[in-house]
Amino acid sequence: MTRPATDPQAGSRSVPAAVLVALLTGTFMAQFDFFVVNVAAPSIGLDLQATEAELEFVVGGYAFAYAGALVLGGRLGDLFGHRRLFVSGMIAFAATSVLCGLAVNSGQLIGARLGQGLSAALMLPQVLALISSGSSGHGRARAMAWYGVAGGVGSIAGQVLGGLLVTVDLAGLGWRLIFLINAPIGVIGALFAQRVLPGQEPSRSKGAKLDPLGALGFAVGLGLLLVPLTVGRTAGWPLWVWIPLAASVPALAATLRWQQALHRRGGQPQLELSLFRAASFRSGILSNLAFMLYFPSYMFTLALLLQGGLGLGAFAAGLVFVPAGVTFSVSALLAPRLAARYGSSVLAGGCLLAAAGLAALAVVTATGGAEASVAVIVLITAAISFGNGLILPSLIGAALLDVPPHHAGAAAGALTTTQQFGSAAGVALVGTIYFAAAEHGAGIGMAWACAVNAVLVLSVAAAVRYGIVVHRRTAVHQRSQLQ
Repeated sequence: MTRPATDPQAGSRSVPAAVLVALLTGTFMAQFDFFVVNVAAPSIGLDLQATEAELEFVVGGYAFAYAGALVLGGRLGDLFGHRRLFVSGMIAFAATSVLCGLAVNSGQLIGARLGQGLSAALMLPQVLALISSGSSGHGRARAMAWYGVAGGVGSIAGQVLGGLLVTVDLAGLGWRLIFLINAPIGVIGALFAQRVLPGQEPSRSKGAKLDPLGALGFAVGLGLLLVPLTVGRTAGWPLWVWIPLAASVPALAATLRWQQALHRRGGQPQLELSLFRAASFRSGILSNLAFMLYFPSYMFTLALLLQGGLGLGAFAAGLVFVPAGVTFSVSALLAPRLAARYGSSVLAGGCLLAAAGLAALAVVTATGGAEASVAVIVLITAAISFGNGLILPSLIGAALLDVPPHHAGAAAGALTTTQQFGSAAGVALVGTIYFAAAEHGAGIGMAWACAVNAVLVLSVAAAVRYGIVVHRRTAVHQRSQLQ
């Protein structure tokens, strides 16, 4: 069994390099497949003669299956062992990716994409759980930085490599290669993970149980919420979209009431409600929600501007994201050192930099329109991504700061579910604003989207500030109680 390494700095433990590589391989794969289908969608539509609605489900099916099962995936990791769930999830992800690549019609592809999302939900909560339980202090901050890099680079690689793989059309596979490439990576990654990830005594031996009703309630409630958000914009927001959207509120409320009732009876609810007693977790959930409302919608609308407004091809538009990927990676790796020296002001600085970049991008696109300089956009987006890299890893680490190890999987599942909901809601809401304003030009649409996203980024800083203030007040109160 691989043990966490002791950091030279007192009170700090680090995740071993081999363990981190295994975990981040899964993180990269999940994020890559979330974004890569956007680039390949036109080719998929032509090859499988898929309707626009079917393509929406190919893209969105992964997202809402993933989000709907994340809390369950985290809970299963706590019960049966995080290594077992991670390895099983990676193998299932490779298998469902092959099914995606072999699909002969849109129905088969949608079904396989749902399977991919469920597999990712088994795999991803274990990443944060193992990092959280196997590290502390500066060691955890560095691991979270690499986690942010893997997620950010996976998102950008989905845009760049997706366009490249479709364009190259190796062996006539076309879009199928974006899925089939996961098979060897997944198998090798699962074997490596089985070898290096730490084993653990599952909580099930202590009498822990699953909560099937809670798991079903969260899956149904989130499905009712995410499916309409995914397809509503392209469908024109008809009545049939609003009905499940409205039904999601009582469904999720009833599920939360069941969780509370089960907790009062001494049972073990699907969502560990005691996590929300920690100010760090509450503010972490809020700040992560605000950031994920912004980040994917920013990536989405920028891709629309580059391809629809400026007329770039899919691969050329993907290349625009490469400098942003570099600056994101650099700042994410610098963030732990800067935070150790300057504290929460680093995260606030990242928010201000990203917001200023969004404001600049709004001005450039609103005034330049279709004539806006791609070089200027590249420079501005690189600056925005530098700010993003200072924000994201710190947000994730702060949310899990006070989570006990035996609830690490449940906390990671709840946090990642929040991020996925924010992603779907942000793309739907900001995307709608973009398309409404884009009737006067793609540059105007991007300017409005940037304005909304700048407000969201600043709200991240406000949520973090709230968590710091509450945390300090709680600490002062606890000290006064001891005196």
